[in-house]
Amino acid sequence: MGDVREVDVAIVGAGFAGLTAARALGAAGASTVVLEARDRVGGRVLNEPLGNGAVVEVGGQWIGPTQDRLAALATEMGVDTFPTYGEGSNVIEWRGKLRRYRGTIPRINPVVLLDVLRAQRKLNGMASEVPVDRPWAAAKASDWDSQTARTWFRRNVRTRAGRELLQLATEAVWAAQPEDVSLLHVLFYIHSAGRLELLLDTAGGAQQDRFVGGSQLVAIRLAERLGHDAVITRAPVRRIEHGPEGVTLHADGGATVRAKRAIVAIAPSLAGRIVYDPPLPGYRDQLTQRTPLGTVAKCMAVYDEPFWRFEGLSGQATSDSGPVKLTYDNSPPSGSPGVLLGFLEGRQARELGRLPADQRRAAVIDCFTRIFGPRAARPERYIERLWADEEFSRGCYGCHMPTGAWTGYGEALRAPIGPIHWAGAEVAEVWSGYMDGAVRSGEGAAGAVLAGI
Repeated sequence: MGDVREVDVAIVGAGFAGLTAARALGAAGASTVVLEARDRVGGRVLNEPLGNGAVVEVGGQWIGPTQDRLAALATEMGVDTFPTYGEGSNVIEWRGKLRRYRGTIPRINPVVLLDVLRAQRKLNGMASEVPVDRPWAAAKASDWDSQTARTWFRRNVRTRAGRELLQLATEAVWAAQPEDVSLLHVLFYIHSAGRLELLLDTAGGAQQDRFVGGSQLVAIRLAERLGHDAVITRAPVRRIEHGPEGVTLHADGGATVRAKRAIVAIAPSLAGRIVYDPPLPGYRDQLTQRTPLGTVAKCMAVYDEPFWRFEGLSGQATSDSGPVKLTYDNSPPSGSPGVLLGFLEGRQARELGRLPADQRRAAVIDCFTRIFGPRAARPERYIERLWADEEFSRGCYGCHMPTGAWTGYGEALRAPIGPIHWAGAEVAEVWSGYMDGAVRSGEGAAGAVLAGI
């Protein structure tokens, strides 16, 4: 049994939220320690080396306009950005045919595109009526939270193809099916980002830029700034005792920390797996039972060069047949090696995630080959990460709310329980579910803690 460490604030989770909270608290003179279950920092952000100093990210990777808090943090950590490659034509595989197009609008039936545009405008308008700090307080919250996104699509989108395109969008943003997600949650998410287009677009949207050296480099440098003894890795917190006198955290490996306050900066569904003494109110625990994480696998094929660029292609593609529905050029800033990124999301990730690795690889490479030609069939290396299988993640990109969760339990998401505060991408009001939201939530939790100690 190790010694008991005493600090002002103990933090669970060394992702962007936990590290940012520790940084803000330290700047205000409070002592902190971060307990991290993994053997690394970054949470759902992770670099994968390619050799010769190049990396790709197998977790969160993009930054876009209005993600100002993440941008400020990266700048302070000396991490630059570069544009996601988008030169040349995009490809859509639609009804068994490949079509090239430029810009954000694919060349398919204009009636379908108009149908989707109308739906997009409706969703943006409805989203503007959802308070990001209190989604359950929207005038139509009860109605919107009683139906899924799929139900709304079926009732409001006239064409079958339009509904299919919106399903692709849902899978891309939430790594879930439209029938999984409450309409109110979709509207909250849209308002949290600003507009639906910001969630979906590359140039001008959330996928606009990447980090030189990989997104995890921001977290690594932040942890280094905090100091070598400020973050304890391989220390999953299993039990938190709490009361008027403060908290005591018990982690694997004998790590025990006593503090005035705690910030639990992990996904709500994972926070619900910690044992609390005394137990948390049922209202809070029932919330954590209603915050499933999305299901996603990031799959990358590495080639000696980005051959698609020489053929006038951007590497960005959408497919209605899949199982890879969305691809990007994920090559390093130098352009070498060439990397194609494909996402398995929602149902595709659930189904292929249960297959042997070689069968899953074959299905992904087959998609790349259909879209980008025979050279895609022979990668030098294949990389994948199934986030639902990660013990201390259990899914990505973030949590979503099914029907009834926001109106029934939303108030428990951010409300402290005695000396225990909550942080993480899901807790954020702005850019909820994204790295920027995680940074904002960490800063907000630190401010709330400082006000109470």
